[in-house]
Amino acid sequence: MTVRSVVDALDARFPRNWAESWDRVGLVLGEFEHPVNRVLCVVDCVPETVDQALDVGADLIVAHHPLFLKAVSSIAPDTFKGALVHRLIRAGVALYTAHTNADVANPGVSDALAARLGLTGLRPLAPAEGAAAGEGRGLGRVGELPEPLTLAALTRLAAERLPATAAGVRAAGDPERIVRTVAVCGGAGDSFLAVAARSGADAYLCADLRHHPVSEHLAAGGPALLDVAHWASERPWLDDVAAWLRDAFGVEVLVSDVDTDPWTVHANRDDLEIRP
Repeated sequence: MTVRSVVDALDARFPRNWAESWDRVGLVLGEFEHPVNRVLCVVDCVPETVDQALDVGADLIVAHHPLFLKAVSSIAPDTFKGALVHRLIRAGVALYTAHTNADVANPGVSDALAARLGLTGLRPLAPAEGAAAGEGRGLGRVGELPEPLTLAALTRLAAERLPATAAGVRAAGDPERIVRTVAVCGGAGDSFLAVAARSGADAYLCADLRHHPVSEHLAAGGPALLDVAHWASERPWLDDVAAWLRDAFGVEVLVSDVDTDPWTVHANRDDLEIRP
């Protein structure tokens, strides 16, 4: 198996023309004819996951987040991204990215997130348009819980089922609100607050929610909100990609559990009593 054969398979499963116009997906670096015996799946290509790739002897990194989302004028080794590029090239490790084309896929990033909560009867939160339209593709998912839960219980369930981070899981809304239908979106999701409100969901789980949009959303009667760490919301997808690569190629595929969420400390006052 070569870098080219894996890239071709990934491109077929997550076509590049499904990605948003601003996105940068596909092969970032690597020799097409280089053999691939071991793959490492990561959310972020950062120094810690590059260290891991080199430590485990990976020939290819499959990452969710692009290393080069914005243009750069240099990949000199004294720059953050340049240093990573030089390390990977010297070690003969290829790098591939599937980002918004994996978000919109069916199954994709949000399917893996929904599965962690046990949601069934999934449908897209925002159905795909353009090249990705049809066959259940789209951003986010809406599904039903196996049994109704209060918002407080759903928050505890999310904290138990999703990868642990210092940030944990926080929720906005009445803790006793009964939740049956849940919308989820892997990654930043506040641009879909209005869509979630129209979806019929009782609660919406995503990452990177901000104060004012959340406040206005709740004041307008929108569904309860659960905010999780960005990394934690997308980490479940790596298991799905890894399982598919193993089945497709019979290759060794490892999944990185290196927590690349930038928030590393969380604290509450010991005497703090939290009320809605």
